[in-house]
Amino acid sequence: MLNQIAAIHGTGAAAGGGASYESIATYTVGAGGVSSIDFTSIPATYKHLQVRVLSRGTSTVNAVCMRFNSDTTVANYNGHLIYGDGASAAAANPGTNPYMQIGSMPTSTAGANIFGVSIMDILDYTSTNKYKTVRSLAGYDLNGSGYMVLWSGLWMKSPEAISTVTLLPNAGIGNFAQYSSFALYGIKG
Repeated sequence: MLNQIAAIHGTGAAAGGGASYESIATYTVGAGGVSSIDFTSIPATYKHLQVRVLSRGTSTVNAVCMRFNSDTTVANYNGHLIYGDGASAAAANPGTNPYMQIGSMPTSTAGANIFGVSIMDILDYTSTNKYKTVRSLAGYDLNGSGYMVLWSGLWMKSPEAISTVTLLPNAGIGNFAQYSSFALYGIKG
């Protein structure tokens, strides 16, 4: 089901239809993993940004987090999520952190070679007159069980354009595992 939603999302249908996606940058994690991914010098020529993530963690933490312009001020980030695991569903606020939790991935305890998918839309990233919002659909299948989550995030720094996007495992614990893949797209309106 996540593949079907991702396919619809990738066509631009979820972004209002008729949207054009252009690849800006990609990164695939090598042997040993990495503690964070930085997309820097993002051009200000698009309406929105989209980050597509295929990831797995090397610790027991399963959130993918996002930070903008190297800002680590806790009060500038907030978010909400709705999730389900096939047996139950719930909503939560992930708490106060120097980043927003905005994606999901299997942990090191999941079966070998199981990766999760997160598709994150960063809306109006060049605007200098409003806070930035992010929406994300994420999940993974654990061969009979799994996890699906809808995230929303808010960056409340004095309105400034986003030029750098950093992705990291929750609380900076562990790494993104080898073969995790990250892609940044610009969306023309």
